[in-house]
Amino acid sequence: MIKLSKYAFFVLGLVAIFAGCKMSKSTSIKDNGSVGDGLAPGGQYKLPLQKGMVYVPSGVFTMGQSDEDINFASTSPLRTVTIPGFWMDATEVTNNQYRLFTRWVTDSIAATTLEGTYVTKGKDGKVNVNWKNVLYGKGINYDDKSVEKLAGKLFVGPEDMINGVKEIDATKIVYKYEAFDYQAASNNRDKSKRRKDFILKEDIGAYPDTLVWVRDYAYAYNEPMAKRYYSHPSFGKYPVVGVSWKQANAYCNWRTKYLNSFLKAKKRSQESDFRLPSEAEWEYAARGGRKQSLFPWGSYYLRNKKGCLLANFKPGRGDYASDGAVYTWRADAAWPNDFGLYNMAGNVAEWTNSLYYEGSTNFIHDLSPDIRYNAKQSDNPREKRKVLRGGSWKDVGFYLQCGTRNFEYQDTTKSYIGFRSVIDLPAK
Repeated sequence: MIKLSKYAFFVLGLVAIFAGCKMSKSTSIKDNGSVGDGLAPGGQYKLPLQKGMVYVPSGVFTMGQSDEDINFASTSPLRTVTIPGFWMDATEVTNNQYRLFTRWVTDSIAATTLEGTYVTKGKDGKVNVNWKNVLYGKGINYDDKSVEKLAGKLFVGPEDMINGVKEIDATKIVYKYEAFDYQAASNNRDKSKRRKDFILKEDIGAYPDTLVWVRDYAYAYNEPMAKRYYSHPSFGKYPVVGVSWKQANAYCNWRTKYLNSFLKAKKRSQESDFRLPSEAEWEYAARGGRKQSLFPWGSYYLRNKKGCLLANFKPGRGDYASDGAVYTWRADAAWPNDFGLYNMAGNVAEWTNSLYYEGSTNFIHDLSPDIRYNAKQSDNPREKRKVLRGGSWKDVGFYLQCGTRNFEYQDTTKSYIGFRSVIDLPAK
């Protein structure tokens, strides 16, 4: 009988282990037929977080009027609801940010028409318009009918030039809006319809309406604001106004494409879209996690203990300047609320994605409530009302309350209405 030492048993054990490993690799069954716990390390996803956005954590709050309903309208009864977390712009969308959108639309239209030395193609394949060459006529063949046609319909005089950027006739610059109509698709019962049947397509003017500064106020001299507010660099960090609800949605749609084009170049994916906040999301974000707070800063007063006004609004009859600004002020002026959001009260009122309906609180869900309707041009004006929140520089203090509701028609532009966008991404 052969006797094996303890070292021999150790060697045989190692041989058996390695043989078993080799055998398992040769088989097609992994993890003993189990799918595992789903926690195995894989390609870790890196959030494409946007600069200037803050995370609003999920939570529960009491939605509705936090003080006496002085109008006795009963449009904001108290309701306890839950809101999932989301990312939100820390400030209202500024003129600088919105100009990126209008210039992108301008370049895309001009690039399909112009040729020659005033349109260059970069290494990344993107087409760029050399506006200086266009302005001074360098390399332009004036016999080219396409250029002559474009110059006659789009370009205005050199007196409207600012920093070498050619201003464009706003009525000629439109954004090709395309988005999936989730609401229509969810209500559909026709199995013959396909996904393409629920794609919303519309041409939406990109440029803001700068004449709102004159049109909104009769017997008043506000022409200087109409001339300079959107175009002059000194107002770059001020909130954009003169933008309709549809234009605000178009901006969010473009911002999604802008982000996705970057992620595609980095070989990364992105599923969430930028959008306008729902009415409930906006109110929850404005309260900053405080319970039944009357204003975003948590106080029941519009002044601090030193007597300083805490927002940009109309403190008294005929008084617009006591808060430090006659019209709007910078989008990051004043102190932010506890979520890090600026000017959730005052400065400019903000579009939400929700339809304004007086009795909506009676039937909306208590989990992420919202009521939406993308009204058509032929619809009744009542169906085109969208919820406004936050009040503006020309409103009295009542409209600055977190629970105060107001509305405006979706195709209307005003000098006191702006917006901010949100995106559904998990916390960092």
